[in-house]
Amino acid sequence: MIERIEIEKPEKINRLAVKLKPASQKHIRNGHPWVFDESIAQLKKEGDCGDLTIIYDRKSNKFLALGLYDPHSPIRIKVISTSQIEFNQDWLREKLSVALRIRHPLIEEGVTGFRWVHGENDGLPSFVLDIYANVGVLKLYSGIWFPYLQWIRDAILAIFPLDAIVLRTGRKVAALKENKIQSPVLIHGTLDSPQVEFEEYGVKFIANVLAGHKTGFFLDHRDNRKVIGMMAKGKSVLDVFSYAGGFSVHALVGGAKEVVSLDISKAALDAAREHAVINQCEGNHKVIQGDAFEVLKTMVNEGKKFDIVVIDPPSMAKSQKEISKAENAYSTLAKFGAQLVAGDGVLMLASCSSRISADRFFEINDHVLSDHLPNFKLLRKNFHDIDHPTGFPEGAYLKCGYYSV
Repeated sequence: MIERIEIEKPEKINRLAVKLKPASQKHIRNGHPWVFDESIAQLKKEGDCGDLTIIYDRKSNKFLALGLYDPHSPIRIKVISTSQIEFNQDWLREKLSVALRIRHPLIEEGVTGFRWVHGENDGLPSFVLDIYANVGVLKLYSGIWFPYLQWIRDAILAIFPLDAIVLRTGRKVAALKENKIQSPVLIHGTLDSPQVEFEEYGVKFIANVLAGHKTGFFLDHRDNRKVIGMMAKGKSVLDVFSYAGGFSVHALVGGAKEVVSLDISKAALDAAREHAVINQCEGNHKVIQGDAFEVLKTMVNEGKKFDIVVIDPPSMAKSQKEISKAENAYSTLAKFGAQLVAGDGVLMLASCSSRISADRFFEINDHVLSDHLPNFKLLRKNFHDIDHPTGFPEGAYLKCGYYSV
């Protein structure tokens, strides 16, 4: 049984005054939401996590921005507004309302699993809120929001009534000694099961809202899953790094004759099988557990071919020093994909590494495919769906290319 905690209204909001170095001031004026610790030029006292921080212009002393202070992160101040707003529950409710209006087209199409708040990109830094049918999962990547949990809960429920709201935290937040909340916990309602069923474009999936990756499912590839499903009728499909079978099941629902789901995780492949069952899929669904690079190499050596090949790896560059290694990995995967896609087939290559720019990712693909598929054609590029907007450079991570032979 998941624990439910009681949360209280903040008794007092502490305030800090800060001045920044010139370069950082320029970034903030240009809309960047992060202030790093080394960018602070003047701070009279160290603040507590979640303290309201007023940033002033260094020379004129005029208001520059408003943020929340995080003493545990190199991103010391997370900016919430460049306007002089009254920071209270009404302001938070309005931010949530604006964010939800952006997602209305998805709701109108019957999508019941979507991201309501996408952190900094929706003006709420380190704050992610995903909806799975009647359950909300709030994931916090900083302790700055802990003092305002009652505001958050009440604002959510005033706009979008839910049966339950689960609070989860990022690993770094969970490890803080000051953190008294051991997530996952409930901050509203009751939860009969951690397995919550939701739909996207008529396809059913199950999110484990307590233990699943991220908040329970990868919602960001929804539009790409739909595209693959529309292409799949009568085709053979290879879904590499399939996780819980998002692309695989959309392909099967779309009428694919055969789908192979490849992933290193047995639990993920078990979920893929279950998703195929609950959607009453008729095509042949095969799962392969193993290291993708090794399995793809074997498939190439055996001369295997598929009408559609989907390669969507996890993030390959989680730090700056991993960029070169990630670029080599993307090159290798593109080469395997080119060798496995059949004549008149479609190869989909994706990246979720924010440190690899879209331009660089497509450049790698073009270079590799020119060597192995000289007559290839770029059919389309896809980026973020509307529930994963991008508001600053570091917020853009997802890119996807569709190539025909």
